[in-house]
Amino acid sequence: MNQTNEEKIKNGQEHKSKQMDMTHGSLWNKILMVALPLAASSILQQLFNSADVAVVGKYASSNALAAVGANSAVINLLINLFVGLSVGANVVIANYIGQQKKDKLQEVVHTVMLLAIFCGIFMLIIGISFAKPVLILIKTPEDILAQAILYLRIYMLGMPFVMVYNFGSAILRSIGDTKRPLMCLIISGIINVVLNVILVLGFRLNVAGVAIATVVANMVSSGIVTWILMHEEESIRLHLSRLRFNKHDLGKVIRIGLPAGIQGMVFSLSNVCIQSAINGFGPSAIAGSAVALNFEYCTYFVINAFNQTMVTFTSQNYGAKQYDRCRQVYRLCLIMGMGICAITSTTFILGRHLFIQIFTDDPAVIEYAMIRMTHVMMLECLTGTYEISGAGLRGIGYSLLPTVITILGSCGFRLLWLFTVFHYFPSFNWLMNVYPVSWVLTGTAMITVYLLIRKKVFSHAVA
Repeated sequence: MNQTNEEKIKNGQEHKSKQMDMTHGSLWNKILMVALPLAASSILQQLFNSADVAVVGKYASSNALAAVGANSAVINLLINLFVGLSVGANVVIANYIGQQKKDKLQEVVHTVMLLAIFCGIFMLIIGISFAKPVLILIKTPEDILAQAILYLRIYMLGMPFVMVYNFGSAILRSIGDTKRPLMCLIISGIINVVLNVILVLGFRLNVAGVAIATVVANMVSSGIVTWILMHEEESIRLHLSRLRFNKHDLGKVIRIGLPAGIQGMVFSLSNVCIQSAINGFGPSAIAGSAVALNFEYCTYFVINAFNQTMVTFTSQNYGAKQYDRCRQVYRLCLIMGMGICAITSTTFILGRHLFIQIFTDDPAVIEYAMIRMTHVMMLECLTGTYEISGAGLRGIGYSLLPTVITILGSCGFRLLWLFTVFHYFPSFNWLMNVYPVSWVLTGTAMITVYLLIRKKVFSHAVA
């Protein structure tokens, strides 16, 4: 049958559009199409960051490795509040798409990107000003303190670019596009690795060299994602001259994203407290923990990818009143996310001897890294129980509940563990056991609340 001109134009527009239809058709393949590139992006980003650790660990010193590693929890604490706001941007944009309110998208995009710039500048000021007091507060050993402060201050210079990339990527994720952010990271990551080698091996800049390389890489990734948005289809195209806040949309983004950011910040605060306890075991423990964290992040990023996919798919289908598809999205994200995470964790644990030696040859550092990997990564897939369930709640507009549950069940419990169990059994092994125990408690609570809230919301909507 011959197509009319109108049909040809429509089909041509659909073909050119990079927006995925999340409200119709098969789900499992679309979820994988969004989640796997997103996981690959995060893992790739982590691998490039791991290059920092590997270069200083192999070609500088164990103290330099510890100085970089001592900053991980602090950096996450400082940026998670604002990165959480990007979740709000994702939900608001995806919800408008599900409701077919494309006229609203332009205002949201420009509000979100201006918010990213403000957040980045604020983070730069706070990070540089409080680098030394924070690192002293968490008992960073004196022999690595100066290097740790230098690394953190240089790293914070790149915060505006980190925020622009994260918020820009959230806009692209809301339409189902995770491939182009991945390409951004591939390009910037290669630059990061090359600069690591040049600055550390060639110019002997050590800790400063890997920090500078990271800042430059962040500048590149943010520049590319900005260019993509400036050449995107009109509904989400970025026009620099139109950057301004829309109070209504800003309020929605903050209302949904702020609880997620607070959750991430408090969650990181508990990890900073744990880092403080790790610091008490000395530079070898700090360095070993930093090495193991590289692999933990990679496995967690699998869960996080399905978490963000859950938010996007749920938001669009909830906006379109496709409640059965929301239920299917949850089941598929939970099963696939936890399954792939378990496979990834098992691979790292089985090959832990080989993987750890990529970063260091120091026997003491290797021993601590081995302990952390076996105690923490064995049950890393359990993070999916609360992350993906919490994402489901945010997708239907309940952002505060998962924050409260995570703060109480995970963060609060970890602090309690430090002052009770770890106080009486002050070993590195018992310190690491806090992670899987907190995941079981938080996951059980989050799944229960998600199922109860979902049943209530969907039944009322149908009625």
